[in-house]
Amino acid sequence: MGTSKETYSLKGGCQCGQVRYELTNVPHEIYVCHCRECQKQSASAFGISVVARSADVRLLTGRLDRWTRPTDSGRSLTCFFCPDCGSRVWHGDKEREDEVSLKGGSLDEPVDLTDAIHIWTSRKLRGVIIPEGSRQYPGEPDKAKLA
Repeated sequence: MGTSKETYSLKGGCQCGQVRYELTNVPHEIYVCHCRECQKQSASAFGISVVARSADVRLLTGRLDRWTRPTDSGRSLTCFFCPDCGSRVWHGDKEREDEVSLKGGSLDEPVDLTDAIHIWTSRKLRGVIIPEGSRQYPGEPDKAKLA
């Protein structure tokens, strides 16, 4: 009997459809970020980041522009977006970093936030309810604490 290897594929892209990408392995974590920058970037109450290995993300069509901004934690973040519609696709330079965070709204299938980690909760908008029992941090957690 042969063994069958199931392939994992999760696709996404920008709003206008010029940029398409594929995630070929299960993501590590999902974050719901309540910082002010994510609120601005998403034009909503929070941003959703699906963290995956850079090697598991493939650009299928289109090209991305980049913009680098300071983060609330004092580091720099490189943001990749469609030059035509401006939609953010992922954060982090996959050519230089081990992980990137795919923007949750760019995925074709909605993200399940049941086990998402809520960060920067000290900046969440009034009225936003974080599910009871969710892991949450008032700022950006130390990666060692998440393991």
